[in-house]
Amino acid sequence: MCRSLRGGISPRFLPVSRVQPAMPTLHTPLCAAVGIDYPIVQAPIGSVSCPELAAAVSDAGGLGMLAVTWRDLDETRTVIEETQAATDAPFGVNLVLDPEARQRPTADHLDACLDAGVEIVSFAFGDGSAYVDRVHDAGRLVMQTVGSVAEAETAIDAGVDVLVAQGWEAGGHVQSDVATMPLVPQIADAAAEDDVPVVAAGGIADGRGVAAALALGADGAWLGTRFVAAEEAAAHQEYKRSVGQAPSEATVHSQLFDKGWPGTDHRTLRNSTVEDWIAAGKPPAGDRPGEDETVASDAAGNPVERYGDDPPLPDMEGNVEALPMYAGQSAGLATDVLPADEIVSTLVDEAREAAHTLGERTSG
Repeated sequence: MCRSLRGGISPRFLPVSRVQPAMPTLHTPLCAAVGIDYPIVQAPIGSVSCPELAAAVSDAGGLGMLAVTWRDLDETRTVIEETQAATDAPFGVNLVLDPEARQRPTADHLDACLDAGVEIVSFAFGDGSAYVDRVHDAGRLVMQTVGSVAEAETAIDAGVDVLVAQGWEAGGHVQSDVATMPLVPQIADAAAEDDVPVVAAGGIADGRGVAAALALGADGAWLGTRFVAAEEAAAHQEYKRSVGQAPSEATVHSQLFDKGWPGTDHRTLRNSTVEDWIAAGKPPAGDRPGEDETVASDAAGNPVERYGDDPPLPDMEGNVEALPMYAGQSAGLATDVLPADEIVSTLVDEAREAAHTLGERTSG
């Protein structure tokens, strides 16, 4: 497998001529490894991920992903089968390993995914080493999200096929204390000797960010916030609008929405719940304003608490604005709600243009 120039731009990303730079291609080792056209990965954005979104991204040439950790085994099989029926392109599933987040054994969940025929399994918030052989024995690929070089080295030693380097700017639950720009090249350097493709995650929402990720030595970009604002995403319309209207400084890194997954950092948009908590002096769990208050309900009429970890979903009613709207510092770049295929094509066009412009600016 051909590797990118670590610490620099991928050879497939470089302009052909220094005199009249040609529009670069975006085919990287990630594309070859997972069978996609473009190095664009839709992050598994929790309950907001769905077969319609994953299939649309994969059909557009990127890699769609499903979050299945919070689904039971039958529902996991169902969403995989629905995605398979909607696309012939590769897609993946994500399993969170943190026992605080899980409601069923990882091994059982993994078996359900593999038995359903999923081709790519992504692990996060824990060491997936114990499951790598199981995935490989089934002839499938393993991705592992990491937040440090040490985690990356452990994953490489375990034989993972693709690393996802998640920086601190990311939306949703965050497992790194390091920003994307310094983290990605360090992990890319660590992965270079073993030819493990690296995907950059955190703070990327347009083609310039994709181009920057490739320039840092990554082989692809992992975008969550941008795809929350996709037409196919299973997010409440108020959530989508809020992401599109929010500037980067409108996000907060905390452990505030901890009912369901305690003790894990996450990044959300500022909303009434966040503002009231800040105004009260950021009290700990048990002393927060409206601690046990129900602010919304789901389609079945089940109560949704203020500090729960459920984001606003399409079928929720009530004060959905008060719920956690997970978003990264790239929120200010996700300005429009668009079809997923248009998001992918725009990202590709913008990344090519950014690389072309860089070539023109440096060719003299």
